[in-house]
Amino acid sequence: MEQGKLQQSLSLYQVIMFGLAYMAPMIVFGTYGTLFETTNGFVPYAYLFATIAMLFTAYSYGQMAKAFPSAGSAYTFVSKSMNRSLGFMIGWTILLDYLFLPLVIWLIGAEYLSTAFPIVPNWCWIIIFIIVTTLINIIGINTTTTMNLLIMVFQILVIAIFIILCVWSVVHGMGEGHLVSKNVFVLPQSHITPVLAGASIACYSFLGFDAVTTLAEETKNPEKTIPRAIMLITLIGGFLFIVVAYVLSITIPNFDAIQNTESAAFEIAKIVGGNFLSALFLSGLILAQFASGLSAQTSGARLLYAMGRDGVLNKKIFGFVGKRSQTPLFNLMFIGVVGLIGILMSISTSTSFINFGAFISFTFVNLAVIIHYFVRQRQRSGVKLIPYLIVPIIGVILDVSLFVSLDKHALILGSLWTCVGFVYLLYITKCFSKAPPSLSF
Repeated sequence: MEQGKLQQSLSLYQVIMFGLAYMAPMIVFGTYGTLFETTNGFVPYAYLFATIAMLFTAYSYGQMAKAFPSAGSAYTFVSKSMNRSLGFMIGWTILLDYLFLPLVIWLIGAEYLSTAFPIVPNWCWIIIFIIVTTLINIIGINTTTTMNLLIMVFQILVIAIFIILCVWSVVHGMGEGHLVSKNVFVLPQSHITPVLAGASIACYSFLGFDAVTTLAEETKNPEKTIPRAIMLITLIGGFLFIVVAYVLSITIPNFDAIQNTESAAFEIAKIVGGNFLSALFLSGLILAQFASGLSAQTSGARLLYAMGRDGVLNKKIFGFVGKRSQTPLFNLMFIGVVGLIGILMSISTSTSFINFGAFISFTFVNLAVIIHYFVRQRQRSGVKLIPYLIVPIIGVILDVSLFVSLDKHALILGSLWTCVGFVYLLYITKCFSKAPPSLSF
């Protein structure tokens, strides 16, 4: 029987919509309270700096997607342009994101639900999220492009209504009392370090902009379409995040009236829009978090399955697929168990932990551009210095500056994770006497 092939049918518009849906735009509300405390109120600057850093990295992703238009993203780029063992370590850090991203999603959703229904403790909501999401994934679920589009349109609608009501409230005397705030536009020098720390958390909102690289084999003219989509997704997402952060900052310039900072946006929604907006906002956020949680757990389980099937992890456990459900049962349950750690973590630490792996991957994608184009292909003359040397170097500097600004607990935990990966790499390569196995993404 002839094996089927992926059809190159996706347009630029469809790829952009996929990327934005994957980013889940309402996540800007999920981390706003944490960012407000971290940046001392200068949240728009955190998103501005994060957007600039991500644009440089997005450009490098686009350049590497031209060279290697296949799935695997940072792992593929580093493995093929630099070194397979180094690529394995990048794949290991990506695994960190896949394993803990569901945890962060469930934790943010639980924080908002516990604020709306204080009689139910936070840990109960986390367990409910885990059980329901895991059961649905075990039964099997097909996430269609249409569903992703509908969820994203609903999110955009909620965001638009939220912004309109906030602007209306400010014009009528709430908060700053006017739309142009001198306090927001003037950044004291003493606040630069907190803003950088906030930016390192804000980058969590951008996770997924590179996910469109996995659609390369199904996209029309991927060498041009994928790089354009990556840049446009980052620009649109960054613009949206900055606008929302600015509007929230002029609506509630201080948190004196906020009881729970980790679910601050829900309380702001109740202040400016009453029960209607708070109910609409909560439903939109939970729907977005629930859909993202399903997708993240599914993706993580499939990655573990691929690693088990390829012999990178234990094949009997991680390479197992249930006969009836045709899903990797043990992997789904394993990610659910990992999610229980969220009971002991804050949003700030958990998002920083996720970003530990992201910033390492981003840094090495920038370096991969230099190695592949500037060093190996010797594209060094004239204007080629800009895309193949200057831009990725700036990207490296920005990513490293964000990396060192991460929460200290995240740096410790992430470093331990990296050390475990390196020891495991020594084991499976017999101290580099043979090549590491390839990871299937």
